[in-house]
Amino acid sequence: MRETPLSNCERAFLLQAITERKRIDGRQTYDYRNIKISFGTEYGCCIVELGKTRVLGQVSCELVAPKMNRPTEGILFFNLELSSMASPAFESGRSSELLVKLNRLLERCLRNSKCIDTESLCVQAGEKVWQIRVDLHLLNHEGNIIDAASIAAVAALCHFRRPDVSVQGEEVTVYSPEERDPVPLSIHHMPICVSFAFFQQGTFLLVDPNEREERVMDGLLVIAMNKHREICTIQSSGGIMLLKDQVLRCSKVAGVKVAEITELIHKAMENDRKVRKEGGKFGFAESLPDQKITALKIEKSLVDTSDVEVKAEEIISKSEPPSDVVSKPVVWAAGTAQIGEGIGNAWGELEMSEDEEDEDVDTASTSPESHTVLEKPAKKNSEDIIISDSEEEDVVILQPESLAKSRYCIRVMHIVLKF
Repeated sequence: MRETPLSNCERAFLLQAITERKRIDGRQTYDYRNIKISFGTEYGCCIVELGKTRVLGQVSCELVAPKMNRPTEGILFFNLELSSMASPAFESGRSSELLVKLNRLLERCLRNSKCIDTESLCVQAGEKVWQIRVDLHLLNHEGNIIDAASIAAVAALCHFRRPDVSVQGEEVTVYSPEERDPVPLSIHHMPICVSFAFFQQGTFLLVDPNEREERVMDGLLVIAMNKHREICTIQSSGGIMLLKDQVLRCSKVAGVKVAEITELIHKAMENDRKVRKEGGKFGFAESLPDQKITALKIEKSLVDTSDVEVKAEEIISKSEPPSDVVSKPVVWAAGTAQIGEGIGNAWGELEMSEDEEDEDVDTASTSPESHTVLEKPAKKNSEDIIISDSEEEDVVILQPESLAKSRYCIRVMHIVLKF
């Protein structure tokens, strides 16, 4: 599955913002995103969060035969995996060009720079040595994978402890953590990668580009350096031509950033060591409480509702509406009401007129005539309505003049039929 390409509007917006020396996440040119390092319950396991980019690092070891050309040196192996969980642009089980480039850069940064004393990993010369394997898994991709991966690899190697061994003749004994305390690795220095993104053929540069900035950049410069300002490796990609002054400026910025990140790793290690020594809770479940399923659970708190009614009456008594907002009701007739200005309701007057009409009909029904015929001036093309009663055989002929008078005639007819 391929990643969704940027639209022309998004690309133009990003480039225009970079031209105005602004970034979409509010950072300055040389600012890193927030870095968070969390260690697991086992030694050598850590998660590094660089903004929203998350990398899981896991270090393992085993006894293997050494290489033929280096019989007294251990083996250091790195493996970075880009899963489809991190981004839909990655495919599981298939090595892309980006994955090969990142793995080679990690090997040059950490293994070729001799950050670990490989001779201390030798158990028996030419027979058995320790093979240290560093597995890095990209959990979420939001740009600058190489910086997050290098920080995770260095932090995991510093946190890792290998089992203690003893050699008696040709017999090698490996002790469990309960029998002997594990032994930390011998680390000479801590190389960290710092990425610089260039735009408009090197006119503008940004530190720690995010995923959208990487899509519109023209080139990328990665400098791996330790806190002693020793450059371990430099890699430039994108086909842009950089001047000597640009590379020197980037190296100065990288030295400052590497010193800050190294200090952060030391603080995280010290905090983890302190918690383990005191016997407190540690691990991902304690270091990442915001990521748990029950993170949004609210604790129950007791609420006193004994005086709610009294307080409600006080609030209602003090909160009387102003007179200019709610006007007084206007009573136009019995059973009716109106608020505000407007035309009076004539519903009550209609009822009065109907009552009067009923009285007139009652007086007419008491006359001795058994048949009541109401004649009205007829119009042309009008039809007569004849309604008959089977019992009394009283006939009422109505010749309505208009629709308004027809209602009156029908009412009279019902009264006559009643008698």
